[in-house]
Amino acid sequence: MSLLTVTSVVPLTPRMTRMTFTGPGLAEIGTWPDQQLKLLFPQPGGSAHVSDAPDVGTWYQAYLAMPDDERPWMRSFTVRELADEVLTIDFVLHGANGPASRWASSAQVGDVIGRFGPSPDYARPLGEAELLVFAGDETALPAIASLLELLPAAQQRLVFVEVADPAEEQDVPGVRWVHRSAGEDLVSVVTAQDVPADVWVWLGGEASAVRALRRHFVGRGVSKKDIEFSGYWRRTLTQDDAPTADDLAEAQERIAALSE
Repeated sequence: MSLLTVTSVVPLTPRMTRMTFTGPGLAEIGTWPDQQLKLLFPQPGGSAHVSDAPDVGTWYQAYLAMPDDERPWMRSFTVRELADEVLTIDFVLHGANGPASRWASSAQVGDVIGRFGPSPDYARPLGEAELLVFAGDETALPAIASLLELLPAAQQRLVFVEVADPAEEQDVPGVRWVHRSAGEDLVSVVTAQDVPADVWVWLGGEASAVRALRRHFVGRGVSKKDIEFSGYWRRTLTQDDAPTADDLAEAQERIAALSE
């Protein structure tokens, strides 16, 4: 576990802010597609630090052993960019609904949070199909944008991103923007597309939408091993809440995919 210091804060859209960080250990991480990590946000008046040499076992056990009113909030994020020992993370702002959004809404240069990962143990290569399909909501946009930057110009791709309204669009070429303000939703738009079975699919965003899209592509004959998927958040629930039966089933599917 290491600490990160904010070096810049740049609004991208009304509901998304980009921050850069520096901190120890970034030079040793390396890069790979879809880098995910944990960020730790201090409670008011507290610290994001967790002992690097805990007396109670692993770092995570030390984290759990902290008193509730001192333990920093931990949330999962995807790296937007990691270069020259500078880490870039894009934050979706949704008011005071959640510690990450609350922190990001008022963060300033010099603020400090914690970092755990990313780990190359979870690295997965991009697919090699003739056509790649990417679909997610705004929480998945940083991952999708970073993945698209890795593709050769000639690579065929279909890209769908659901956002609140046109003001949330970013300069990401080739995206079919899905606007909730227009009554659209990601699942309906993607499932209406005529997509062949011999594709590679990447899905991210709200968990129930990700599950619905995964079922759709499997039903169309896409091999499960050719579908990368991750439910980043759950409607009405947070990462602090206990996993549901669907969450546990998703985790088993992801573990099975990693072992193939």
